[in-house]
Amino acid sequence: MSMSREKNYVTPLHLSTKRDYLERMTNRKVECMKVARKYDFDFWDGERRFGYGGYKYIPGRWESFAKKLIKDYSLSNSSSVIDLGCGKGYVLHEIKKLLPRIEILGLDISEYAIVNSKHEVKEYLSVFDLRNKLPFDTKQFDLAISLATFHNLRINELEIPISEMERVAANGYLMVEGYRDEEELYNLECWALTAESLLHKDEWLWLFDKFKYSGDYEFIYF
Repeated sequence: MSMSREKNYVTPLHLSTKRDYLERMTNRKVECMKVARKYDFDFWDGERRFGYGGYKYIPGRWESFAKKLIKDYSLSNSSSVIDLGCGKGYVLHEIKKLLPRIEILGLDISEYAIVNSKHEVKEYLSVFDLRNKLPFDTKQFDLAISLATFHNLRINELEIPISEMERVAANGYLMVEGYRDEEELYNLECWALTAESLLHKDEWLWLFDKFKYSGDYEFIYF
């Protein structure tokens, strides 16, 4: 595997969304956090104060991201990809549309997300708690991806998922929430409902090194 590289795949999408940080912080946020962390209907498709406010499939939204993955990691119809924290499977669906015979697998802790996933990829998705070791062989996959998932674990729970992501795939791309200064930390604290590890970029990089993760990464900032 090549040396880790910082990517800019999701940041443009992330920055295109406007957020009222103060409104969320003052709108019974503790109650909303408790509801969000069940990862059930309210988190995915309920009111915005509980999470996504309706996590619907938007045609084309993840297409450019899928194309970048395919290009940068030289994926083909004979490749295999695992998505750790796949949600409703939208990213895997976009990859599968471009490479119909590629092998895909998605894991997520939310039974609601799997049941309500994109029907074209539902058969490839399973409920799984990433705090457990993955039941796959070393380097079984060509690429492992994880978007906006690992920050939802506590810092003492991160060693297994990060090291397992490294183990099961030849290449990796990992995206988490982070911050670089006081303003971004404040905004993250206001906005985050499910994040347990609110870490500075340098702290994430330290963890990657500690757990021997050599894949690529991206941080989204608020």
